[in-house]
Amino acid sequence: MSQFEQRVNIRFMCKLGKSASETLAALQQVYSANALKKTAVYDWFSQFKNGQETLENNPRSGRPPTSRNEEMIKQVRRLVRADRKITIAELEQEVGISRGSIHAILTENLEMRRVCAKFVLRLLTTDQMEFRMFVAGDLFQKSSQDSTFLEKIVTGDESWVYAYDPETKMRSSKWHTKSSPEPKKSRYVRSKTKVMLISFFNIDGLVHHEFVQSGQSVIGVFYVQVLQRLRDAIQRKRPDKWQGQWFLHHDNTPSHTSFVVQQCLADKNIPVITQPPYSPDIAPCDFWLFPTLQMGLRGTRFSTVEDIQSSGTPELWEIPQEAFRRCFQQWQNRWSTCVCVCV
Repeated sequence: MSQFEQRVNIRFMCKLGKSASETLAALQQVYSANALKKTAVYDWFSQFKNGQETLENNPRSGRPPTSRNEEMIKQVRRLVRADRKITIAELEQEVGISRGSIHAILTENLEMRRVCAKFVLRLLTTDQMEFRMFVAGDLFQKSSQDSTFLEKIVTGDESWVYAYDPETKMRSSKWHTKSSPEPKKSRYVRSKTKVMLISFFNIDGLVHHEFVQSGQSVIGVFYVQVLQRLRDAIQRKRPDKWQGQWFLHHDNTPSHTSFVVQQCLADKNIPVITQPPYSPDIAPCDFWLFPTLQMGLRGTRFSTVEDIQSSGTPELWEIPQEAFRRCFQQWQNRWSTCVCVCV
């Protein structure tokens, strides 16, 4: 905008009969460091003096594009569609244009970018994806129609807590000056000492948690005992949920779907929210609670299982209530996203 204004002023000074040097001095006085250079001022002054009225630059013919024409773009598109893994170097040999032109065609004309495949634990079958979409859609519809639906859910799962879990690369980063030596650390793996944590929570916070004793396997009979302790905790800590109906959410591991567990849930009249198979991204314990706990314990060494338990319990109880509410809101958003992606 400043350049356009200065061109207007140059034309104005020319019509007043001023000289090019006077025009340059006036522009430098008004615009100081942002004033046009002497060559530009004299050039525009000469054009206006010769009768030019427009303030725009004269069109230039330029060099005609030879490497990014329609034919070349179609050829690159055809080669990429035939082999999605083809490299720019291979395209350069195929079409005979420069590397920079190929990169411009891919990124600007074809709007492509090279991405790596995302690692997932399991690729779902068509039936599993349809069931996942159905469950997510049903839960999202219920949560939209009933504003108290999320408040009625108690979700839980099991996870290992290790005596030593290496800290992440981001957490090990430190502020250094240019003269500081480059930080180094050796490669560590998780320790063999570990303990199983079972945790249940709802939108208001943690409801019940316990550590499984060494040598005890989480099988159906044991999980029934855990559910009984969960019911006692709900009656004691969430009396409003105990008086009304509440829903249990857990995954599809054999210990959760065994006959004794299903019979116990039916006898106690506890409805269960369906969890799609191989979908940890829509299980709150997997995508939020356990990562939050593990992040707080990473990088710390515990010598015994008792030390793990004494440190893990406060870490759980220190999670604020607002974080649990945000987790359930994220859970609802993930249902919606799941439906939108699968449609």
